[in-house]
Amino acid sequence: GYGLGCDAFKMTIPDPEGSGGILAFRRALANAGAKPEEVDCVCAHGTGTGENDRSETVIIKEVLGRHAYKIPVTSIKSMIGHTMGAASAIETAACALMLTRGTVLPTINYSEPDPDCDLDYCPNEARKVELETVVSNAYAFGGNTSSIVLRRFKG
Repeated sequence: GYGLGCDAFKMTIPDPEGSGGILAFRRALANAGAKPEEVDCVCAHGTGTGENDRSETVIIKEVLGRHAYKIPVTSIKSMIGHTMGAASAIETAACALMLTRGTVLPTINYSEPDPDCDLDYCPNEARKVELETVVSNAYAFGGNTSSIVLRRFKG
């Protein structure tokens, strides 16, 4: 499933309340027919910047509620940097590999947690987890937001 949104808050700073990301995430879950409590992992847009990371934490907690505290959240960008236009495609491929291998990739170089970002960001080491449903978030300049839900195939 997929979902799109836009917050148009500022050119390079997302809405601190996460309006566009919340819309995209909820639309993606609805499009996939998935419930928030079915999400096993979130692949965050995860740029490692204060405004973006705090906004995305708000988004994840708003959409998933208490379930957000039970699952890992990872940032592929921590390992490869921001590949701009290719980021969402690379992160979608990484999510597919995480699903098939049952491994959540780590958020590397995680050393100074922001108290406002209080989820499990899978710090510094990959983790074996049985994954059925993964959500990948991708945000862009101008407030464009998207989320995609990947699920394990059950033939």
